[in-house]
Amino acid sequence: MIVGLTGQSGSGKSTVSRIFSDNGFYVIDADKVSREVTSQGSPALTEIAAAFEGTVDSEGRLIRRKLGDMVFSDENKLKRLEGIVFPYILKRIAELAEGAEGDVLIDAPTLFKAGADKMCDVVVSVTADEDIRLARVTKRDGITEKQARERFASQYGTDFFVRHSDHIIENNGTVLELEAAVLDIIRRIRTSPRSEQI
Repeated sequence: MIVGLTGQSGSGKSTVSRIFSDNGFYVIDADKVSREVTSQGSPALTEIAAAFEGTVDSEGRLIRRKLGDMVFSDENKLKRLEGIVFPYILKRIAELAEGAEGDVLIDAPTLFKAGADKMCDVVVSVTADEDIRLARVTKRDGITEKQARERFASQYGTDFFVRHSDHIIENNGTVLELEAAVLDIIRRIRTSPRSEQI
């Protein structure tokens, strides 16, 4: 069974992903895959360098912060970047899922935008109130509130995730509450008639 995990920036997806991993899921981290496919000398990085001037350093490495600042404040540039990297990311995720044993979790912030939800049997989304997410993201990534809000503006709102997901986790409470909610969802996924058909 392939489960897609997505949600808003700062919602707590990493913690949810770890709980799935602790319960036997093979986790494919789309952020790590993204770094892999845009590593030095990769075809994707060559395309990025041509499309976004000044985002690759003298040693041929991607300057991620600079690229992020460039695309999160410009929707057209963001779409252009996604058009370059998503095909490479999807191809690599499919390879990893194919080689995995047992249940798979695809942890992908851009699960829907990339079209990776089409690979999944079940989609789980994590949401949280904006002020909570803002505090988490500014602390975690060392960015300003303005930069965090620009990032939020480039992502889907809560209503979208509610409409397009099989399960929603609202992460506004404690880690223990979050863990209980995730374990309940894992139990339901593994015992549902849908999982028996897969």
